[in-house]
Amino acid sequence: MNILQINASARVQGANSTRVANRIVERLLESHPHASVHTIDLATNPAPTLDNEAINALFTPANQRTAEQSARVECSMALVAALQACDVLVLGVPMYNFGVPVQLKNWIDNIAINGVTFQYTEHGPQGLLKGKQAYIGFARGGIYRDTQADSQTPYLKTLLGFIGITEQHFIYAEGLNMGEQALQAGFSQAEQDLAQALSL
Repeated sequence: MNILQINASARVQGANSTRVANRIVERLLESHPHASVHTIDLATNPAPTLDNEAINALFTPANQRTAEQSARVECSMALVAALQACDVLVLGVPMYNFGVPVQLKNWIDNIAINGVTFQYTEHGPQGLLKGKQAYIGFARGGIYRDTQADSQTPYLKTLLGFIGITEQHFIYAEGLNMGEQALQAGFSQAEQDLAQALSL
């Protein structure tokens, strides 16, 4: 088993979302001790932004790209290759202003490529990354699960399904900024979510 862990927090140290992601990986390794783990920390190794130059590079045929365009496309393809190579994707996702961090959005914009991780057909879009599992570990200061304020879960559920990763498990650590008791309860809930996900 190959595990790809993406830490999406802007924090280099002490990120609760990274703590949740690390715990998911620990539990996966208990069942699969010989699994390999590849970690990308987007705080220290950010994905490049999808700007006008990047879009032009991606839409330029490979044999017509400049050296700069080829180098930019290679950055995206390296991130895609890591995703393609994994059997299990683990995302550590904090909530910033009710959305996903820009670091994660940049990573998504680099790996969601028509003809590579999805394609359009006469029957609609088709994901090309089938047969993988995703564990999404959320860390939130407040409590938003199953409320209209939770934009992250439907967004990531849709995005991952769009590229073919339909086996998804969502792990929630919430209320982390609401006092020590709530913090402990939040991580306990994450443990319960994870235990249930691993039992499926």
